[in-house]
Amino acid sequence: MTASSHPLLRRRTSGDTDIPRLRAGHVGAQFWSVYIPTEGPGPFARTQLEQIDIARRFIARYPDTFRFATSVREIRAAHRAGRIASMLGMEGGQALENSLGALRAYYDLGVRYMTLTHNTHTDWADSAGQVPPRHDGLTPFGEEVVREMNRLGMLVDLAHTSPATMADALRVSEAPVIFSHASARAICDVPRNVPDDILRELARNGGVVMVTFLSGFVDCEVAKVTQPAMMEMALKARAATTPAERGRIFEEGLRNLKVPPTTIAKVADHIEHIRDVAGVDHLGIGGDFDGNTWWPEGLSDVSMYPNLFAELIRRGWPDRDLRKLAGENLLRAMEQAERVAARLQRERPAS
Repeated sequence: MTASSHPLLRRRTSGDTDIPRLRAGHVGAQFWSVYIPTEGPGPFARTQLEQIDIARRFIARYPDTFRFATSVREIRAAHRAGRIASMLGMEGGQALENSLGALRAYYDLGVRYMTLTHNTHTDWADSAGQVPPRHDGLTPFGEEVVREMNRLGMLVDLAHTSPATMADALRVSEAPVIFSHASARAICDVPRNVPDDILRELARNGGVVMVTFLSGFVDCEVAKVTQPAMMEMALKARAATTPAERGRIFEEGLRNLKVPPTTIAKVADHIEHIRDVAGVDHLGIGGDFDGNTWWPEGLSDVSMYPNLFAELIRRGWPDRDLRKLAGENLLRAMEQAERVAARLQRERPAS
């Protein structure tokens, strides 16, 4: 396959992302989620390294569109050059295999956030997607992971984590944390959304909730269908013996679900609730495209971000707040994390 024939260069008939739609959506920067499945026994580190390699090669293949970025300065430079700044974000602390050395290696490869858990517990942190809890939040080693992420300048991502893990990480972290893709639990009470008490702590921390568009997180009627089904599929997947078997479980389960439609207004409701509780300085966008099956009508791929901003404009949002939501809040949190890292690196060497 040549670069000119690669599907990212033309509008695809499947998936949520390609270069024409990124341009139509006025995307200026994005995290590439170098996700690995964590339901099975592994290997985790090798798979994680392969995913990082794939993402970096994709970014390098299209230099007229993407520019690899590892700092706020590089993100802004890419934007000025008309490129889509491309950062890496890991999902699931299993990829550390309980090694701070591995964490440092991932940072050196360009990873700038890590979700502490995915849908299963790690040996040191509880996930929202698995019951019962194993640790009641973070273990002492989990606290060390957060401290080392602070020292490196890697954002602590609390999407997918349990409320106890959220609270422990907010207590320990000296830098702003993020939720890379989550919504408000007060609006839709599903385990992956953020409770109001955590939103208030997040405001004190300086962090950002990047509101996701997943129908099952923003609309309770959808959640009534998807949440039980996803829990059942996750339980079956944990008992699977191969990645192919796990893939079949989710493929078949998703194919048979009948999900009611939802609207952009539901996403805007979550954004406004988080604004009202945590403040407008603590909002971002984390659509999770190509990580989900069900989307609100009019918000189903990366070309449709303007539709969400049109809804907020209709609700009276001023330009300064829209700029914060579109990315300035996240860049501010990243800049703060970079400053914390510079201080901590002066105060203490790598552990």
